[in-house]
Amino acid sequence: MRYPSQVNRLIILCIYVALLFMASKLALDSWIPPTGEKGLWFYAGLAALLLGNLLVSPFYTKPVNSLSYGVSALIALLAINLWPSKEYSGFDKFLWSATTGYIALVLVASILSISLKDSLRPQIQKIASSMRIFCDIMGTPKVIFSSVVLVSLVVFHRNSAREYIIIGIAWAVIIGLQPLENILDLLRRLRKVWWRDQLSAPLGIVVGHQIPDILLVRQNEGGLAAFGDTIVACSETGSPSIYMALDLVGFSEGRWRRAIRLNTPEPVTEQLGSVFSQVESTAIAVKADIDGIGVNIEECNQTWCSREQLIGLVAPNTDLTKLYIEIVRSDLSLEEGRLVEVNIGARSVIYQLINGLTREEILQQKNTRGFVSATAKKIGYWNPAKSSFEVVKWIPNPNAPVFLVSSSDTGVNKQAVGFFPKTNYPVSINTNSLVTHNTAILGILGSGKSFLAIELVERLIQAGVKVICLDLTNQYARELGPYLNRLEDENVFLDRLRTDCSDGRNNVNRNVEEGGSISKFSREMTVHFSRFLSTDDERRLLIYNPASFEVWRQDSKPYQDKASMATLTPTEITRTITESALVAAQALGMTDNARCCLVFEEAHSLIPEWNAVASEGDKTATNGTAKAILQGRKFGLGCIVVTQRTANVTKSILNQCNTVFALRVFDATGMEFLKNYIGEDYANVLSALEDRHAVVFGRASSCRDPVLVRLNDRETFLSAFRGA
Repeated sequence: MRYPSQVNRLIILCIYVALLFMASKLALDSWIPPTGEKGLWFYAGLAALLLGNLLVSPFYTKPVNSLSYGVSALIALLAINLWPSKEYSGFDKFLWSATTGYIALVLVASILSISLKDSLRPQIQKIASSMRIFCDIMGTPKVIFSSVVLVSLVVFHRNSAREYIIIGIAWAVIIGLQPLENILDLLRRLRKVWWRDQLSAPLGIVVGHQIPDILLVRQNEGGLAAFGDTIVACSETGSPSIYMALDLVGFSEGRWRRAIRLNTPEPVTEQLGSVFSQVESTAIAVKADIDGIGVNIEECNQTWCSREQLIGLVAPNTDLTKLYIEIVRSDLSLEEGRLVEVNIGARSVIYQLINGLTREEILQQKNTRGFVSATAKKIGYWNPAKSSFEVVKWIPNPNAPVFLVSSSDTGVNKQAVGFFPKTNYPVSINTNSLVTHNTAILGILGSGKSFLAIELVERLIQAGVKVICLDLTNQYARELGPYLNRLEDENVFLDRLRTDCSDGRNNVNRNVEEGGSISKFSREMTVHFSRFLSTDDERRLLIYNPASFEVWRQDSKPYQDKASMATLTPTEITRTITESALVAAQALGMTDNARCCLVFEEAHSLIPEWNAVASEGDKTATNGTAKAILQGRKFGLGCIVVTQRTANVTKSILNQCNTVFALRVFDATGMEFLKNYIGEDYANVLSALEDRHAVVFGRASSCRDPVLVRLNDRETFLSAFRGA
């Protein structure tokens, strides 16, 4: 008999339960059986038997199912222990003991099968397989609970002819004869005779196997199949298997259809024999209505259950870091940055699409086939408990199915700096590493780098890191206004400092280095930063525009109380501020934790490369800034470099940036520089990145390898982070 579909089994269950209530009414004069000994046959026997036979394990019984059935039956028997009572005969006690012993034996076999199944020793594997077979035959709900019903019937109902006959007939008919299942099977077999084309019809000839798991079928002239249809054919091992139709791969004496083998358990394989009973050769592939022949493939087949998201197969040359995919369908929305998943062992591993390529191969008789090959970089296994990706150090099997990760609303995640495109997988940032190992944000004008930098500043402030922003645009003061506390005191200090420094043009000194106002500016900044970095100071943020300071430097020895004076450039003021911050941090001692972060907005103007300076003094100033940054790590001082012109920023600092956010970049110098960080594959996608998208890589990222991320929307971030 072929098993009914799941829906039909549920309907049958409802009918049988109704018949059970009717039997209870006829036998015990009550629609609802009593909960004592008289109701054992119903509650512990037939009810559990129906649930097991029709819903939980209709096809075959796993050891874990046998274990649960055995425990339930054993509890029921122990609840009516006959041995202490004198009103039961020796035969009753023997029957109870034999049944209890049999169920205990099933429990032992189930436990042995479960505990020994992963053993590498052949003898132990044989024992585990033997126990599994024993459970599949002797541990079925039909056998286990029939024994409980037998004990109940003989011990508690034999003195009442009505109860004995009615319960016995109900047991024999519902459990033994299974009339509804047999009627459905009869109708199904008659349907196969009269409407065979609707149930299973020859599709074509098997022309080849692409081992593992891929079947090639040359369809008959009238053979029709579409993506997702189920096909029954002999696998490379010769046993009947279920395949799922994929794409058409060519035309030579008929259309060639490719199909992928689904997981087909041994009991299901036996059910497939009827499909081949009406065909002339096992070399013929049959398009089959799986529900029609009573096969349930949903429970153990990810490929079938996720077929709507299946995009392709693992292609040759896949390695430890890169996945090549042969695309088998074109109706899904694929694009750069989307995530795909494929099984490696028992884990589902995530990859990110980074490239696509059209290819062509030659089939028989000079026919060619064009197809699309995609390339994806490994991200890892998503661990929900840790909310991060774990490294998987192996590759998927050839021809393994590849699935597109479903699009979803990313929503709001306070910890995430961004999400993988069209998913809710977050990418977070370690604020300590962001500072101690320096960070670079690179991208063209308007790509979103300044808003990203401002977001990182807010995260640093919340983490307890104090931030000094050097901003030529004055944008930071507007966006970070809520964090600029004690603003009046700061303005008084800046006004006094600007006045004193402006007067420095008249400060001529025999010692050239003491002339002008540069020394005073440096001392004042050092004192100011020392207070700022103190744990007693509540301030978390300082913002300066280096171009707003008029600081004078004496360039010659005095002559008649006069000397040549020059104002410091923004680059030179940047050096002075950076060195003052370093002195203040050094006074607090060495630390491994982030203490203070310098943000260089428009870094190409503040720390320019040697060949992009406006004056010779800027070369020395840039070198001084770089030296201070290199020394600062030991004292918790680091920086964030923000620029749109990678070529014009000193590499002495950029090369020390361990974390990189690469937004849209066009210039060749920037591309070449970033290749050293994110690799050629991701560097090649930078010129086509959308706004608010970036390739993120480095020590501060929650992902080990470079990833393409959709950055937070500014308003969404503010709503989540500030609680507005």
